[in-house]
Amino acid sequence: MKRFGLLPLLFIFMLLPLRQLCAVEMPASAPVPGGIALLRLPVSEAAPRVTFRDRPVMVLRDGDTWTAVVGLPLTLEPGTHQLKISTASGTTLTHDFAVTDKRYQTQHLTIKNKRMVNPEKRDLERISREQQRISRALATWNETTPDTLRFLLPVEGPLSSPFGLRRFFNEQPRKPHSGLDLAAAEGTPVKAPAGGRIIDTGDFFFNGNTVFIDHGQGLVTMYCHLSRIDVAPGTSVVAGDVIGAVGKTGRVTGAHLHWGVSLNDARVDPALFLERLPAPDAE
Repeated sequence: MKRFGLLPLLFIFMLLPLRQLCAVEMPASAPVPGGIALLRLPVSEAAPRVTFRDRPVMVLRDGDTWTAVVGLPLTLEPGTHQLKISTASGTTLTHDFAVTDKRYQTQHLTIKNKRMVNPEKRDLERISREQQRISRALATWNETTPDTLRFLLPVEGPLSSPFGLRRFFNEQPRKPHSGLDLAAAEGTPVKAPAGGRIIDTGDFFFNGNTVFIDHGQGLVTMYCHLSRIDVAPGTSVVAGDVIGAVGKTGRVTGAHLHWGVSLNDARVDPALFLERLPAPDAE
């Protein structure tokens, strides 16, 4: 097995121009937990198979070579990590890269419905079933190349909660915030930010009415707390198609859209796919 040494941090940040060289416009590079690493691969032949932590990774053509677009989980420890590469000719390579630390802010929320903080036994059984379904949707993989990795905002509205917040519900610690919350009035249309296929919809205990879109090669987006769902599994959408409306279903403190992005089954910051960030909520 061949091995390539640690990429210096400077080299990783030099990967930013890759967005302009690939046929598919790239997201922003942010090699931190909850971010994305854009890594040029030492392969010039046919598309290689790449995995990270045993998950398949998106690979896009970049001139005479290939670029891996790697989602980095929020739980990932900073330090040196490794891609595994299988070339079309049968060679197996490894490719090291560096992940730097990032500190996310904390948020304290008061939830009036106590069952949404401390679910009852019957709720836990439902949550367990739903979590398996959600996990399957977010881990979806197909070989289709996404039409773009630069997204439209799914709803116009201020940013009420950024990605990665360390959350406390009624002063009890919970998992970090794995998406963006966009404030908007109930009933505001929610639009697909890019083309894809609806892989699942449903009403979930915590997430409320939810839609999942598969954009290809391990890129899946999720839309939660909807007041209504306007699409069905198996249908295709293009950027700008209405998929539902803002609501306050599930565990919420008010009407908003929770927008999540999963890349190689890692929840990453949706802001990295945007040309512009929404303004913070003034409240």
